[in-house]
Amino acid sequence: MTPPQPMPRFAFDNSYARLPDRFFARLDPTPVRAPAMIRVNERLAAELGLDPAALASPAGAAVLAGNATPEGAQPLAQAYAGHQFGNWVPQLGDGRAILLGEVIDAQGRRRDIQLKGSGRTPFSRMGDGRAPLGPVLREYIVSEAMAALGVPTTRALAAVATGEPVMREDVLPGAVLTRVAASHIRVGTFQFFAARGDDAALKALADHVIARHYPDSAEAEDPYLAMLDGVIGRQAALIARWMSLGFIHGVMNTDNMTVSGETIDYGPCAFMDAYHPQTVFSSIDTMGRYAYGNQPRVAHWNLSRLAQAMLPLMGEDIDAAVERAQAAIDTFPARFRAAWLSEMRAKLGLGSARDEDEALIDALMEAMAASGADFTLTFRRLADAAEGCDGPRGQFADPAAFDAWTARWRSRLEADAMTPAARPAALRAANPLYIPRNHLVEEAIAAAMAGDVAPFETLNAVLARPFDEQPGHERHAAPPQPGEVVERTFCGT
Repeated sequence: MTPPQPMPRFAFDNSYARLPDRFFARLDPTPVRAPAMIRVNERLAAELGLDPAALASPAGAAVLAGNATPEGAQPLAQAYAGHQFGNWVPQLGDGRAILLGEVIDAQGRRRDIQLKGSGRTPFSRMGDGRAPLGPVLREYIVSEAMAALGVPTTRALAAVATGEPVMREDVLPGAVLTRVAASHIRVGTFQFFAARGDDAALKALADHVIARHYPDSAEAEDPYLAMLDGVIGRQAALIARWMSLGFIHGVMNTDNMTVSGETIDYGPCAFMDAYHPQTVFSSIDTMGRYAYGNQPRVAHWNLSRLAQAMLPLMGEDIDAAVERAQAAIDTFPARFRAAWLSEMRAKLGLGSARDEDEALIDALMEAMAASGADFTLTFRRLADAAEGCDGPRGQFADPAAFDAWTARWRSRLEADAMTPAARPAALRAANPLYIPRNHLVEEAIAAAMAGDVAPFETLNAVLARPFDEQPGHERHAAPPQPGEVVERTFCGT
């Protein structure tokens, strides 16, 4: 008889659970019928000081499915509110997620460990608290790809099948995602307490965020204004990084924007194939509010809601507080543009900054939009052009437009600080060859739903090295064929 396996050990230190009880609801995950491990992220497990083999065992699957609670865990569902598509919802919260606790990783960083799809909570409203397998695998693929691309993001530690059906439009297999984050504190968390006039909770929350994410702000003349400024800076850099990769979040509600500056909630997200600034994939974004080109404006609006929620912390003189907060918010467009220009200069192989760079970048983007050029391959193939080949010319329905732009680009390169010999490698280091193309993600999900996880495993392996040429994986770099194009992506709620 096989002896029982020990439960995985987590060195929990749960700071959020030490906040007042009105910040969350304490409850255990709801057990599932037949937990079975799909995949453990071994590298991330090691970063977190966890034993990958123990996580992959039946005892580990039981923990990560919610059937067993490890020692030191303090399971809870977090409270928050938010603007969803611009509409105010005073209470949202973790309706299908439970925070097990926090660990300190190998680099000394505090990380949340959360189960997503772990059952109903007091914040579930009419939902079942469960997650279908497809959205769990989508979030695993895309969040890990984003990490490999150098984007601040939540991470996927594991995916576990539940052995239970989930009812959506069809009956679907269920799963639980183990999500890792610097924290799960959102703009909507601040809104939750501000809307209730709970200044004491606002202060406790802000103090927690400063200690956890912005410790330097504690020494500022106005720590809360300094924290706000820090969030603005991180979000400007984050959205610029998204845009440089052709990423569309799809549901940039205030409850889906973290104060840590990490990307969170990969629902109807997508990477563009053919470039156009008004590209939308999300099936629920019928008005294009969260289109690719609208993301900076939405981030600015969301940050304004954070500033509004934090006003009670900025002194008794409300007019003065509004003036200071507004001044901070007003810096976002310039900070985003500076971050975006820095990202895009690297994508063009520019080692220095000149005033004409913005017009050069805009001209390429306009030509790409007019021709429906593939976003990822256009930039990737600039390395070939720098070596004297045609580069991305074949991506353009009107090659003459690319030729005209190329003449401007080559003239700019002659005045640049980077040497021609160094440029091709720099371009390949700045421009990925592999992204989670929508048709490949859907293909991997469909295969897994039919019991074959090999395409899921292969796609994850390729996306872990997005900048490296990987012979034999040309299909993973190619745009979709006409019959493979995915036009809509869906939430899993």
